[in-house]
Amino acid sequence: MKVPTATLFIVIFAFGLTAPRTNAQTEADPLRRWDESIDSLLRRVSPSVVQIMVTGYGTVSDAERGNAVVIGKQKAIGSGFVIDADGYILTNAHVVNGAQRIQVAFPPTGTDGSLATALASRITVLPARIVGVSREVDLALLKVDGARLSALPIANYRNLRQGELVFALGSPQGLRNSITHGVISAVARQTNPDSPMVYIQTDAPINPGNSGGPLINSSGEVVGVNTFILSQSGGAEGLGFAIPCGVLQVVYQQLRKYGHLHRPEIGVQLQTISPEMAEGLKLARNYGVIISDVTPGGPAEAAGVRIADILLSVDGRAADNLPYVAFHMLSRDAGDKVHLAVLRGTSQMGFDITLKEHPHQMDEVSALADPAKNLVPQLGILGVEIDKNITSMVDDLRDPYGIIVAARAAGAAVEVPLTTGDIIRSLNGEPTNTLDRLRAALKALPPGASIVLQIQREGNLQFVTFSLE
Repeated sequence: MKVPTATLFIVIFAFGLTAPRTNAQTEADPLRRWDESIDSLLRRVSPSVVQIMVTGYGTVSDAERGNAVVIGKQKAIGSGFVIDADGYILTNAHVVNGAQRIQVAFPPTGTDGSLATALASRITVLPARIVGVSREVDLALLKVDGARLSALPIANYRNLRQGELVFALGSPQGLRNSITHGVISAVARQTNPDSPMVYIQTDAPINPGNSGGPLINSSGEVVGVNTFILSQSGGAEGLGFAIPCGVLQVVYQQLRKYGHLHRPEIGVQLQTISPEMAEGLKLARNYGVIISDVTPGGPAEAAGVRIADILLSVDGRAADNLPYVAFHMLSRDAGDKVHLAVLRGTSQMGFDITLKEHPHQMDEVSALADPAKNLVPQLGILGVEIDKNITSMVDDLRDPYGIIVAARAAGAAVEVPLTTGDIIRSLNGEPTNTLDRLRAALKALPPGASIVLQIQREGNLQFVTFSLE
């Protein structure tokens, strides 16, 4: 019997992949030991890396309408990883921006990077909801229910070193369970000298779809969240940037608890001192951080801090750069005291200042919600009616009516794609000015009925659709 050439090739190829090696060969082959180390690493971390599939609305191109802005349905794919075994997944905020529906795809059980598992089509896909979003940091926390997951550990940022080997995992261009490797090009890179954010720079190839996925070290710890690239071609050019691990735990805890960042502050604005600034203002030093604004009536003004003071240290540690100061403040709680040492002219001065909670408009709204009075059980939310008082609290209302989602509540019969801060304007085309009207409209619908909510989210109007069970 003659075996077809293609079949013979596959048999030989498969045999070659599975041919055993002796212990002596393995021990004598450093490259083989390297391969086995990578294989062991992937077996540990791959089950915790997920693909995130988002359906929502956004701007789409329409050549027939010239320069008109057209809003259409879009699908996007990103990456994420399990940060808590109870079903919490961290990703980038821009991955879920405008999301109506979010699904999370988990790799097949027993993924080991082999040919057999690479071609496996049996994956687990679960619906996810947004727990919290911080757009200033570009992180979002998702939650999937009904699954016990394996979480990845977070590395210690202080231990990171330039040149350290790292691996980027995720779904570049939608290709699930992909891995690339490289080194840490820089442990802290500012893309804007006056921005409080720093990033880990890596030359591990990162492409669209890697956003939100983990950058891990050789111990399987997350050193950062892959977030953006600098590229002239649109593809990987060895300039990838990840949100550092030092930020992740702080942001995760706050998103899980509040749904947004709580930022204690002392009432100052900071800028990085440039040589030109130092020369023009005749500063005593041409590097570091200068206080560019002091909030009237704030804690810093009350303590005696002035504009143009040069910040020398915070709580005894040198304040040579703006990101360190910002992160130090973020890691402290409202009510804590911080000690600032400043240089004013040629004189050094010290101030003890109490951190004050930066008011978040949704905190003020949420404080008005009473679980006994504001619950909408069918949607699993606490809603607050918009009135003159609420209008004065919320900056970007399109119209002075509707129901603000003040908090999520347990007990909804279906997964409802709403998040804190959404404003419900209508249900199936009928305005929802009051909680009583919203509850009555939901109660009147038969089981299985389609529901279309018009909501305002992030200043934009969109429709949210789902069905009652």
